[in-house]
Amino acid sequence: MPKRHWIAHVTIDDPAAHDPCRAAKTAAFAGYGARFLQRAEPQEAVEGTARPRSVVIGFPGVKAARARYHGSAWPAGRVLRALVPVADVLIVEGCAVGGNGGR
Repeated sequence: MPKRHWIAHVTIDDPAAHDPCRAAKTAAFAGYGARFLQRAEPQEAVEGTARPRSVVIGFPGVKAARARYHGSAWPAGRVLRALVPVADVLIVEGCAVGGNGGR
């Protein structure tokens, strides 16, 4: 089964106000096999525009990635998240680069 990832591009205007959201997100990730693979801040957009932070979260498969977003543990966190950061969140299929033509 291919790995799946969340890639989130995030703007957090008030880091202190984001703490309750961070706690809710941590609790909501428990049980889905999710691992935070990268949190990048600061970063440099060399082409186009970007939010100040990027986060990559790995899941064992698409079912877990989708269940984490739509699951019962997340609605409260989604309400908190809507009050603090602005984010674009994608669920993407992970793939090896190299040795298979980048597919």
